[in-house]
Amino acid sequence: MKVFKFGGASIQSVENIKNVGSILKTYANDPVCIIISALGKTTNALERVVNTYYKGEQATALALFEEIKQSHLSLAKELLNDRLSHTESYLLDFFTEVEWLMHDRVVQSYDYYYDQIVCVGELMSSTIVSNYLNEIGFKNEWLDVRDILRTNDAFRFASVDLDFFQNAVDQQVKSILSEKSVITQGFIGSTDENESTTLGREGSDYSAALFAHALNAKNLTIWKDVPGFMTADPKVFNEANFIPSLSYQDVIELSFYGAQVVHPKTIQPLLDKKIPLYIKSFIQPAEQGTLVSEQTVKGLPPVIVKKDHQCLIEFTTPDYSFVGGKPLQTLYEILDNHHLTSHLIQVGAVSVQICLTYDKNTTPNLATSLATLGEVNIQQNLTLYTIRNYNGTLIKKYIDNDNIILLQQTNNTYQALLKN
Repeated sequence: MKVFKFGGASIQSVENIKNVGSILKTYANDPVCIIISALGKTTNALERVVNTYYKGEQATALALFEEIKQSHLSLAKELLNDRLSHTESYLLDFFTEVEWLMHDRVVQSYDYYYDQIVCVGELMSSTIVSNYLNEIGFKNEWLDVRDILRTNDAFRFASVDLDFFQNAVDQQVKSILSEKSVITQGFIGSTDENESTTLGREGSDYSAALFAHALNAKNLTIWKDVPGFMTADPKVFNEANFIPSLSYQDVIELSFYGAQVVHPKTIQPLLDKKIPLYIKSFIQPAEQGTLVSEQTVKGLPPVIVKKDHQCLIEFTTPDYSFVGGKPLQTLYEILDNHHLTSHLIQVGAVSVQICLTYDKNTTPNLATSLATLGEVNIQQNLTLYTIRNYNGTLIKKYIDNDNIILLQQTNNTYQALLKN
């Protein structure tokens, strides 16, 4: 049993979806559990819908959503023949789900509306892909993952009920996979009151890992638009090189520092059962890709992670007392309560500096919470460079010493936060 995850780039056009069909037809005799993300850029477009609706601009939000509707209907019409009307019926149900919500005035939290609206991206894309694959002879059954992946009601950052999920997979998914493949969604789930939830941005990788764990999969493959794990983002760094193999620990650490090849939570479910992870190119599917496993990999090259849109929050105790102990514990608890992850923390005697990605919806709330404990200052528009296995040549090439406002260095990791 294999689990595949196809991201938004792999299905963002008619040609790309047909390419996915070509890849999957080579597995026609070996049913696969397939996790589908929203079409490329759809999540961003739906976030704009949420932001506009939450500001009370219902007509504009509905107009923005109309554009998303039409793009999906157009894609379905280009791809499908016999199954077009069947697909359109499902799509119209999803459209109605969102439009009914947005015809009411805002009475819930931003995070609640985010999940109810943004989740439709995965539902629409997976429906189109599933029907196309059935039309070309790749037998599969579409499942609404919200029926089997139960979460709490921490909207936008939901936690999964793993026991419920395992039982649902045992009872509903395994029987289907004995006969044909399953198409379902990543990133989303639902509460026990059938309210949609999401697992955090880019959470489809995590969903795929949960399915691999529950199914005791032979391996998990994440299909991307790069050959595998690279030494840097090839869209930013021309000298980025392919890395053929990594350990689970390597990927966890690189994800922690902001490398966006896989979601940070992806590795733990795989590690529990020692399930190998392949990161492969949907453009060149015959290539080997990167293998991530329990095996230690020696002699890794330098890896560069560049994070834009960073901010530095400096927290100082009100009486300049020692910041360790209880104040530091409280600070970590506040970060966790706001579902925020720091990329760099530096602790001094009376202050703590925290670097994280600025988010207009969450970062101000974090600052407000910290201000109840002491003095808070925020610097925005910063860039964080993290270089694993660094050397002097790379530091000299990318780091402008005159713009460094925070520096942290260990034996194998160099981090510099820079003014832009």
